[in-house]
Amino acid sequence: MVQITFVQPDGSRTTIDANEGASVMEAAVGNGIDGIFAECGGAMMCATCHCYVDEEWSDKTGAQAEGEDIMLECAAAEVRETSRLSCQIKLTGALDGLVVHLPDEQA
Repeated sequence: MVQITFVQPDGSRTTIDANEGASVMEAAVGNGIDGIFAECGGAMMCATCHCYVDEEWSDKTGAQAEGEDIMLECAAAEVRETSRLSCQIKLTGALDGLVVHLPDEQA
């Protein structure tokens, strides 16, 4: 299991346990995390799973998938250097303790 902490725009935190191999988006949706809509179900066809990877973790989550930057252009919230589509971050043991910040809007 991999622990992920989701930080809401108001600063409140929720920590969940997720299975290795799942995406951050799948873990969020499966655990009822507010702020991840995932309208396309992880097909990288929207930006409703946009998140900000905590700066301490941004090097560990890997590079953006091909085309991810294009989809992020459709994000409703500000795109930052640490912006990612949570459907494209696969969980591994190396990401145990990952911290992800959620934007103030998705749609």
